[in-house]
Amino acid sequence: MTYQEALDFLYPLHRFGIKPGLDRVHSLLNFLGSPHKRLGQVVHIAGTNGKGTVAAALASIFQASGNKTALYTSPHIVDFTERIRINGVQIPRKKVAHYCSLLKDAVIDNHSTFFEATTAIAFAWFADEGVNVSIIETGMGGRLDATNVVDSTYAVLPSIGMDHTEWLGETLAMIASEKAAIIKKGCRVFTAVSEPEAFFPIQEIAKLCNAPLFVTAKDAVCRVSSAELGVLTLEIQTASRYYPALKVPLTGSFHASNVLLSVMVAENAGIGAEHIYSGLEQLLQTGYRARLEKIGTFPTILLDVSHNPDGMRETVNALYLFKHVYRQIYVMLGLASDKDAQAIVHELLRLDCLFVLVNIPSARSVPAEKLCALCNKEGAHATVYSNGRDGLSYLRKIADANDLILVTGSFYLAGDIITADMQ
Repeated sequence: MTYQEALDFLYPLHRFGIKPGLDRVHSLLNFLGSPHKRLGQVVHIAGTNGKGTVAAALASIFQASGNKTALYTSPHIVDFTERIRINGVQIPRKKVAHYCSLLKDAVIDNHSTFFEATTAIAFAWFADEGVNVSIIETGMGGRLDATNVVDSTYAVLPSIGMDHTEWLGETLAMIASEKAAIIKKGCRVFTAVSEPEAFFPIQEIAKLCNAPLFVTAKDAVCRVSSAELGVLTLEIQTASRYYPALKVPLTGSFHASNVLLSVMVAENAGIGAEHIYSGLEQLLQTGYRARLEKIGTFPTILLDVSHNPDGMRETVNALYLFKHVYRQIYVMLGLASDKDAQAIVHELLRLDCLFVLVNIPSARSVPAEKLCALCNKEGAHATVYSNGRDGLSYLRKIADANDLILVTGSFYLAGDIITADMQ
C-alpha cells in the first residue's frame, strides 16, 4: 500500500461521522498488540479551547529536557502526517501506509471511524519507536473519545465552553463532565477552568478518582509582562519557583493560562527551569501553526483557526490591543455548519472590520452567501467569494500596506491558504 492509497482508504471513513464509543478503537489496538499501553508517561488533554497550545508547549518542553516525546493532535492543516509526531518530526508517509495496510481489514470489519483508525496508527508508531512521553489531545469530548483508552499520568483541562453541544450536552456542567472523564485513578489533574458550573464536575471526578487537582490562580499565578504580535512575555510563580521573562512565540495574552498549565505540569514532572525556558522558546518546532500566525506583511496577514465563540472572543481581544496600529481591518471568514455563526460574527464586529465571506473546502461549509446575509443583518459591509484563495487574492489587491487582514474560522480554510502559498 502506498501513502496515497492509505489516504484514499482513510478519508472515506469520514462517512461514518462521529460514533462515540471505545469498543471499536479497543479492537483495533488489541489487534496491534495494545500499543496504548506502551506510550511512556502520558499527558492527556481535553477542553474546548487551548488544547493545541498546551499540547505543543508540553511537547516542546519535554523534548528540550531530553525525552523522546510523542505528540498526537487534530485536525491537520495541510498533510495528514502533521497529526502524529515524535520530537517534532512527522510520521513518515511509508509508516502511515504500513500501519494502514495492517489495519485495513480490522477497520472494515469494525466499521471504525477515521479518528479511531488514525488514533490506532499514531499509538502503534509511538509504541514501536519507544517514546518516553506521549502528549495526547482528545478529538472531541473525553469520555467516549477514541484517545480515552490511555492510562494517563496527567490529565489537563485548559477550558470548558459551549461547543459540540449536540454530542456533549447543552450545559457547561454536562460538557465538563464529558471532558473530565479523561481523569484516571491516581493521575494528576491540572486545570485553568474557573467557572463554578464547569469546575464542579472536574473537582468531583478528581475526588472520585483519588486524583490530586491543581488549579491555576490557586496553585500558581501568571502575569503578562508584554503581549506583542508573535511574542508573549510572562512572569510565572509556582509553589516552588519563580520564572521571570518567559518568552513564548504566541500572539495574545489569552494564551497565558495555557502556558501556565504547561509550566505546572512540566515542573510536577521534574523538569528543570532551563528546559522549561528553552522548550517554550522553541514551541513552534512542534508544528504549531495558524494561531494568529503572521503569514504576510504590508499588509499584515494573520492566519487563525478560531472556530467557536469563546475562541473568537479571545482572538478579537488579542487583536483589539493593536487595532489603532492599522488603517483598516479586513476579516476573511469561513465556517463549518456546526458552528454558532451569529455569535462568531458578533465577536468579530468589535474590530470594526470589513468582511469577505468564503466557502471552506468541506461538505460542511456554511454557504458564504448565508454568512453574508448574517453580516448584512448586523449592519456590516460584506463581500462574497467562492473560496478562500480568491478571497485573499482580492484582499491583497485592495488592502493598503498599513491594513490588517485576518483569515479565520476554520482549519480547512487555514489549510487551503497555506497550501496555496506553498504552490
